[in-house]
Amino acid sequence: MEFIELRDIYKTYHLGEIDVPVLRGISLTVSQGEFVALMGTSGSGKTTLMNILGCLDRPSSGEYWLEGKDVVALSADEWAQLRNQKIGFVFQTFNLLPRTSALENVTMPLSYTAAHLSDQEARQRAEDLLHRVGLGERLDHDPSQLSGGQQQRVAIARALINNPSILFADEPTGNLDSKTSDEVLELFRKLNEEEGVTIILVTHDANVARFAKRIIRITDGMVEAEEPQAPAAQGGQVGASPPAGSVAKRHSGLAWVRLEWMVRTALHGLRRNVMRAALTTLGIVIGVAAVIAMMEIGSGSSSAIQATIASMGANNLLVLPGTASSGGVSFGGGSNKTLTPQDAEAILNECPAVRGAVPIVRARTQVIYGNRNWVPTFIYGTTPDWLDVREWGLAEGDMFTERDVRNASKVCVLGQRLVRELFQGENPIGKEVRVKNVSFRVVGVLTSKGANMMGMDQDDVLLAPWTTIKFRVTGSSAETGNQSAAASTSGSATSTTVNSLNQLYPTSQNKLYPEQSATQAADTPQPVRFINVDQILTAGRSTQEIPAAIKQIIQLLRERHRIGPGEADDFNIRDMTEMTKALSSTGTMMTKLLLAVALISLLVGGWGS
Repeated sequence: MEFIELRDIYKTYHLGEIDVPVLRGISLTVSQGEFVALMGTSGSGKTTLMNILGCLDRPSSGEYWLEGKDVVALSADEWAQLRNQKIGFVFQTFNLLPRTSALENVTMPLSYTAAHLSDQEARQRAEDLLHRVGLGERLDHDPSQLSGGQQQRVAIARALINNPSILFADEPTGNLDSKTSDEVLELFRKLNEEEGVTIILVTHDANVARFAKRIIRITDGMVEAEEPQAPAAQGGQVGASPPAGSVAKRHSGLAWVRLEWMVRTALHGLRRNVMRAALTTLGIVIGVAAVIAMMEIGSGSSSAIQATIASMGANNLLVLPGTASSGGVSFGGGSNKTLTPQDAEAILNECPAVRGAVPIVRARTQVIYGNRNWVPTFIYGTTPDWLDVREWGLAEGDMFTERDVRNASKVCVLGQRLVRELFQGENPIGKEVRVKNVSFRVVGVLTSKGANMMGMDQDDVLLAPWTTIKFRVTGSSAETGNQSAAASTSGSATSTTVNSLNQLYPTSQNKLYPEQSATQAADTPQPVRFINVDQILTAGRSTQEIPAAIKQIIQLLRERHRIGPGEADDFNIRDMTEMTKALSSTGTMMTKLLLAVALISLLVGGWGS
């Protein structure tokens, strides 16, 4: 039975949609105690082959047997155990810990093994190896105090500390001069001949490969040629076959021994840099204290922060219709429908404390796309300035235009929730949805806004021109457009006395246009002279100007609606005072929080310096 046996090994790397074959059916054997060189140019696959042999990479296909064990079938944990117990590595870049002595670098792998060794036994084993590689006088020297060849010797001793069965060397002389390279390679030969260590050397240099007793040439991921094997080396099998007692110790170690080694290594590192360790510990303590302080300071402001994130707009004012009544009977809030789009324009133009005002027509109906449907929480007919008033952006697409409003175009903008429910991953731009059997083309998608202060999902919204919602969806026309008196009972004589301008708001008995058939009315809706909207959304220029904005809006609307002194308003204004106060308090809390963080950062910086 061969020590190492590879059977038809393939390795292919997958780079996106591209497959890059590296190894193409390699088969070879290595006997115990051999010194083999894997030789080839850069890109030939020799390093990939070494990674597979060293259990650092798994082949795409093929068989790998090590000491009669199927390595490919092992798990990742079993691979780690195999590397720890049977394999040693020597790399081109040494990989030594910079502020650790040569002796401590060599003993480092013992921290990860189950070998039950005392400090004295571990130190003795490391000293023996360093003497063996010719560094007996350099035990306490750091890597910076060693030459390149000496550092590579330390790396070799470190690779042998666990008595591996096989030693892999990947371009071990790449960073060394020719003289030092010969010394290191001669050391490899001595380890192989005198101690029976199986060595596999990866190189592209023929001068390096000549130190091996067998050369396997790799070209384009295949074995091109093998030179005949030299006579078997003489000497013992110290490296390959450690004493039985050592093997027993290796497998009888307890988990707490590994923990003890790791703790001891950490303490050694702390002792080497006392001041830095103290400052680092202090920084950790201060950092933990800062986190705790921030959590305590922020706990009182968390609800305010959430309200800020989910707010509907701190400076918004909502103008709602008042309550109509007839014969002492009230028809409920919003029944006195006297708000018009012209009122919104007048508020914007004549109220200095208002920076934006838009009319809103609401609807509540089903939105359909394909075989999916959804009833959004909000269907708003409005104008393009709604985005500015609400301080809401577009994730993609565009907002409808004023021209769309004038022409009652069938276009809409959707919220994120509606997009998720109807399109489920599709791009909605350009698609058509049906709202009450009216087809709307989607021209834009709003950014995510989240829940409002009442917990309602603001992203569950559809926006369209108010004229489209008014005349095409809700069906208001010359026949049904007068809603100012619609709340009263049919035929009531007192229903037209809600305000003094009843002659300007014609009833169904006082038609402005000729009778139309049902088909004509559906095809060509006729706007009426008086067109009401459900509400007007305004935005103040700042939180401080909200009271002034309220006064200006009240004065303007009373004048426009011909409401005399002492008469009740036919509208209501709902402000966001509570939300504004919450935002103000949140700002104060955030200021204090940032101040606390700044003081903590200043303290850490002062101590760190």
